[in-house]
Formats: sequence, structure tokens, C-alpha cells
Amino acid sequence: MTVEFLSVGTEILLGNIVNTNAAYLSERCAAFGLSCYHQSVVGDNEERLEGALCLALSRSDIVILSGGLGPTKDDLTKEVTAKVFGRELVEDAHTKERITEYFRRSQSRKITDNNWKQALVPEGAIVIDNDNGTAPGLILEQDFDGEMKRAILLPGPPNELKPMFEKDIAPYLNAQQPEGIYSCMVKLCGIGESRAESMITDLLKSQENPTLAPYAKTGEVHLRVTARAKDEKEAQQIMHPMLTELRNRFGNLIYTEEEDVTLEEMVVRLLAGKHMTVTTAESCTGGRLAGRIMNVSGASDVYSEGYITYSNEAKHKLLGVKKETLEKYSAVSPQTAEEMARGAALAAEADVALSVTGIAGPGGGTPEKPVGLVYIGCYVNGNVRVEECHFNGNRDKVRDSAVVKALTILREQIWDGVF
Repeated sequence: MTVEFLSVGTEILLGNIVNTNAAYLSERCAAFGLSCYHQSVVGDNEERLEGALCLALSRSDIVILSGGLGPTKDDLTKEVTAKVFGRELVEDAHTKERITEYFRRSQSRKITDNNWKQALVPEGAIVIDNDNGTAPGLILEQDFDGEMKRAILLPGPPNELKPMFEKDIAPYLNAQQPEGIYSCMVKLCGIGESRAESMITDLLKSQENPTLAPYAKTGEVHLRVTARAKDEKEAQQIMHPMLTELRNRFGNLIYTEEEDVTLEEMVVRLLAGKHMTVTTAESCTGGRLAGRIMNVSGASDVYSEGYITYSNEAKHKLLGVKKETLEKYSAVSPQTAEEMARGAALAAEADVALSVTGIAGPGGGTPEKPVGLVYIGCYVNGNVRVEECHFNGNRDKVRDSAVVKALTILREQIWDGVF
């Protein structure tokens, strides 16, 4: 089956927002074995949106539209789709109740008349509840000249679209296939994309069912194993030999096989399991490392405070880094990274401390200490491991790479039995 994505919103065309929804939907639909040959973006214009939708339906089995489901007059996706499918808009009592409850919980906001526009749905549509907003998702199915076509309407905000897709749309799409498509994600850290791919070259060449696909992430490599099967039990049996082989080849470089689990979540889990606390001391990353840890639900069990010490004065005042160390070796040095980690652990009374100091760029580099040079310290129960890293890319890429590397080093310390 073929799927096509139609992103709606003038703000996308003007470059005011980045269209991350299309990338997400492309990857997820590919995992279900759906073929995608076209993607389009159209502004908030009724005539152009109708033309784009008619064209998409003429060449694809499923059209997924994102955006344009809001309460304002320029939100036209639902209205145009209803017109193309020849459906009237009718009020959905269930959706109206959910909108009422949503605003009741948000005591600072009041319902305005245009909010009830979101309770109108095309007659006969499958209504998908939105647990993170007021615009429901919609699925329309219709025979067009002997061909079954489907339009799936999703809200534009990613924090509404993604949960809705995972909870309701993914199972729906999987059910449309003659055989179900099931997958498992094997996530690696501490290994580069090239080396990881070289270790599975033979598997990539010989794959049929299941298939194996590598995806490079910042500081990580993800391997998706996908099987076609009549049900999940059969899929697990098909995938088992491949998964076993990947475990044998990559060992402790695999940090999880749970698709929704992040590296920082695994680190928090491991620390909590050891009843250990952690703190962070950051210079060039400016709080990004602490932020990644704080993104994990339950992080407060292992993390209570951290330090952003961008200047030398802050490193000395808050972390106790010696002035002599800063003068002799500079802020970007293994010696400073070690003292930052020790000082943070002492100040926060933590069992574990991660420190990051480096040159993120674009300026500030020298031949001896180029842009991308970062030192990461990891303190565990009195011992400090410092690693010198060289990252490529712009300022954001260097900082993000440093954060992932710091989390990877801490995880390695756990696996090496330092605790």
C-alpha cells in the first residue's frame, strides 16, 4: 500500500516552523511496510488544499494530513476533506464533552465560541481522541471508483500528533496490511555509525524477512528489525534469530531494546537501581546535560542539583577548581574536568558526578585546542575517569554530542562495575 503526507500550514511554507512531522511520519510508516512516493506542503488556502488532497488521493491509498484542525477560520483541513469525500459536518457529542473537560481542567482559559468548531466532524468519520489538546484526529474511508481510499487527519503540534499516532493510528495502519508489520528497535551507544554498519554488513546483504535497517542519531546508532507476519507471536519468532545475533555482536553496547526508552532514561534507571545519586558540572554544554536527565520522569530520585560554571571564576567559586589549575592548564583540560567532577560531587554530596568542559565554537579554538575539543569527567565513589573527545559540526552539534558522550561514559562505568 502507498501512503502520502500532506502538511498543511502557511507557517511551514514561510519557514516559520520546521516540518518535523513529515520526517516522523515517514519513518514510522516505513516501519509498517508502507511505500511513500510523495510528500507535499500546502498553505491555508481552500482551493489549493482541495487540489493537493485530490491529487494525493488519485495516486496513493492513504493520505495523512497534519495541521489545520484548529478553531480559527484559516484552519480548513477538516472542512476541505469533508468536501472532497462528500460528507456533511456534524457535531460529535463525545468530542464536545472532551473539549468541555479540557477547558475545565485549564482553569486559566475559557471556552470561546470558535472552540466548538473542533467538535464538528465529517459524517461517518472515525474520531480519534486527542489526549493532549482539543482537536480530535479523524479517519475517513471511502470507495472512489472501485478503489478504497483513506484520509487520516492529525493535529499539527508534534506533542499532539505523535502520541495520537502511536496510540491509535499505528494499530490502524498495521491492520490495513495483508500481513502485519512488527518491529523491534535495538539502540546502541559508544559506537559510531560506520563501525556499527561494518559489523552487520553481512546481515544487511542477506536480509529478507526480517529486515534490518540502521539509523544514525547524535552519539547513537539505532537498528530496527522488522518482520512481516500474521500476528505478533509469529513476528517475534521470525525476529528472534536476528535479535540474538545482534546481541552477540554488540553486547553491552546495546543500552535498550525498548523503542520509547532514551539513553538518559536508562542511565536514571541504572542509578536508581544502585541507589546512587548524580550531579552535573557543565561549562560548554550550558545545562543541556542536566536538562536531558531532568527530562526523565522520576529523575528527582537520583538528581537534586547541578552546576553551570561557564567562567573560570564560577568553576573556582562553586566547584573549588584551583586557580593554579586554571592558570597552568586552562579551563579546557583534563585537570580542570577532573576537579570539576570532584568539586561537584562534594558540593552536591552526590555519589556520581559528570563534568563537561570544552570549546563548542565557532570561535575560541587554537591549533593546540581546536573547536570541538571537549573533556568529560566522570566521578564515581572517589575515582575520576576523564576522557578527551573531538566532535565535529556546528556549536549545537558539538554540545549535543558532548551530552550523549557524558551519558554513555556514565553508563559504561556502571557496566564496568565501578559501583
